[in-house]
Amino acid sequence: MIELYDYELSSDAYKARLLLALLGVAWTQRYVEYYPRRQHRAPEFLALSPRGELPVIVDDGTIVDDAQNVLVHLASRHDPTGRWYPQNDAGLTSQVSTWLAFAAALTPTASAARLHDGLLYHHIDVDEARRGAHEQLAVLDEHLWFNEDAGWSWLCTVDQPTIADIACFPDVILAEEGGIELRTYPAIRRWTDRVKAIPGFIAMPGIFPA
Repeated sequence: MIELYDYELSSDAYKARLLLALLGVAWTQRYVEYYPRRQHRAPEFLALSPRGELPVIVDDGTIVDDAQNVLVHLASRHDPTGRWYPQNDAGLTSQVSTWLAFAAALTPTASAARLHDGLLYHHIDVDEARRGAHEQLAVLDEHLWFNEDAGWSWLCTVDQPTIADIACFPDVILAEEGGIELRTYPAIRRWTDRVKAIPGFIAMPGIFPA
């Protein structure tokens, strides 16, 4: 059974929990108290994830860290349909990779602002983080609007969600916890509603079911 090193308030760890739920894969939690105990910096955890980042999974002896890498691994190994990580189409695979990189780029912006406001990470330049987040959200909103206009409901030009959507969703929908308003991004709000309507969707603190 998959072991997931998890923290319930971590948006990155939530990505793994959400995809596991959507795939219907059983897993066991290994709780890591990110705040205030900072167990992600303990030597035993650093042995699994040298950068001290959540989530980490152990899947049949294979250790995988980095949130986006965990999604790729889970979809590649546990989705026999190939739906969540389409690898039989080079164009689609490239699109997914682009949005996985976009999701990673939300860490120092939207995610950092949320950490600043919620976990009192005062060393973060929160104004710069919010400015960067708004730039990214404007790009995302425009992309989603044009995709909708072309008949696509998701980040990639395919008629079902992929791990690209799962990777970007948490930090986007939780952005308001970092003082980043989403009301000026209507295409984003419609997309987050669609994600929450995916069968098998699960919530986390700050993210509510549809």
